[in-house]
Formats: sequence, C-alpha cells, structure tokens
Amino acid sequence: MDKKAKKRIEIIRQKLSTLQQQLAGAKKQPDDPQEPARIQAEIDKLQAEMAKLREA
Repeated sequence: MDKKAKKRIEIIRQKLSTLQQQLAGAKKQPDDPQEPARIQAEIDKLQAEMAKLREA
C-alpha cells in the first residue's frame, strides 16, 4: 500500500466515524425520512472504496 492509499483510508475512517454519528442522530430524530437512507448509502460507498484500497 502506498502513501496515498494509506492517507485516503485514514480520511475515509474519519468520514465514516462522522457519518455513523449522523446516522444515529437521524434515526433518533426523523425530520427527513430520506436522510438515514442517504447517509447509509454514503457509508456503504466509503466502505466499498476502503475495501478496494486495501486489496490494491
């Protein structure tokens, strides 16, 4: 794994942490019914990208 991939994985981890907190909040207070689904889609996308970077 090169430096760029390691840095990108670190950034993805930080974003995932933030998104997971947002998802928990969105589930507790459902102001916008589509928000939890949107946040979960973003989490899934970032997890897939991280898996791809780890394989390379």
